[in-house]
Amino acid sequence: QVQLVESGGALVQPGGSLTLSCGISGDLDHIYINQWYRQAAGKQREFVGGIVAGTRASVADSVKDRFTVSRANDKKTAYLQMNNLEPEDTAIYYCAVLTRVPGQTDTMYWGQGTQVTVSS
Repeated sequence: QVQLVESGGALVQPGGSLTLSCGISGDLDHIYINQWYRQAAGKQREFVGGIVAGTRASVADSVKDRFTVSRANDKKTAYLQMNNLEPEDTAIYYCAVLTRVPGQTDTMYWGQGTQVTVSS
């Protein structure tokens, strides 16, 4: 089991920056992928970025060159650094982890989400 708690969501002006944090507890040893997703009102949840095995990071094309994902070495916190925010980035942001345990099915865990609003 893994527990996730996002924080850092806020109202920010266009062009501003924000860093979201995801506090992680539980079975840290089997976390294989850390990910961030977002869901805007009336839209489906979409992938924002992720980091595999703590090293291989990638982000969606829609946020490339603006967003960065990272994870603390102790695996207890994941981050989403967002720069040059646009109104289209307004959404609830969720962190997620996928755990991989030998002999078992991979399992996805989700946080409760944090609201990011980009508006002047």
